Amino acid sequence: MSKPALSYVAMPGRRRATIELATEIERRGFSGLFCPSFGDGLALCGALALVTREIPFGTGIANIYTRHPADFAQTGAFIHETSGGRFRFGVGVSHAVTNARMGLTSGQPLADMRRFVTDLRAAGDRFGAQPPLVLATLRRKMVALAGEIADGAMWANAARSHMATSLAALPADKRRGGFFIGNMIPTCVADDRAAAAAVMRKTLLGYVQLPNYQRYWIEAGYEDEMRAIQQAIQRRELDRLPALMSDRWLADVTLFGSARDVRAGAEAWTSAGVTTLIVVPSSTRGGQMQALQEIFAVWD
Repeated sequence: MSKPALSYVAMPGRRRATIELATEIERRGFSGLFCPSFGDGLALCGALALVTREIPFGTGIANIYTRHPADFAQTGAFIHETSGGRFRFGVGVSHAVTNARMGLTSGQPLADMRRFVTDLRAAGDRFGAQPPLVLATLRRKMVALAGEIADGAMWANAARSHMATSLAALPADKRRGGFFIGNMIPTCVADDRAAAAAVMRKTLLGYVQLPNYQRYWIEAGYEDEMRAIQQAIQRRELDRLPALMSDRWLADVTLFGSARDVRAGAEAWTSAGVTTLIVVPSSTRGGQMQALQEIFAVWD
């Protein structure tokens, strides 16, 4: 199989090293780089446009509530032009809890996203050609909206067993090719499978506390796990959450274990209809740089 794309963050103090590493990732033949909002993913994309030559890259994702659509349109047009069309502008509504911490008010996700895209494209006429637009999706209504108004859909922490149901919300022509279909999947490579699983549970600890993810995973067939987690949260028993994240659920939403396990899981995701698998690397032995080296070894 082709190599996956990578989730890629520029952490404080390592920004220059992160940018320089992108050229090695490109040389190794990985299929893309996608930058989350923390660490200023949009700024990192601006740098990637200038230091790389062929690899596609994008935001995964930018929060639509943090900037005016016209401001996003101006930056998107700039990166689109300087990258030679390799930039994918991934946008989403983030989470109500996250937005509240920043003093932002979340409205109705579907209506807000539709309005944002309309305003973005109206403003874009002043700044030049706009990049392909990819919507962060989770449940079926947002997937359907992506199929209607965008150029792609991007999940994060999706359940592989539920992907066929999710993709069914897209028009048939969007499922056949040309439409971006991505999923950011937490990944940990380690021969000690139990240790890798523990890292994955820690990675997803915040997500299982978010109501929108709980609703999605209930829809995906994990009602017992999510109801137990909701009850533990209500009782303020947060230390119990890792034990309530079942092995079955963890294997469905992450990749972990040996290099062979991770490669096999990646192939299964491709078979499930995800055309751009975005590995989000973690490690039992260090931070992002160590995790990336472990990912490199999987696909050498």
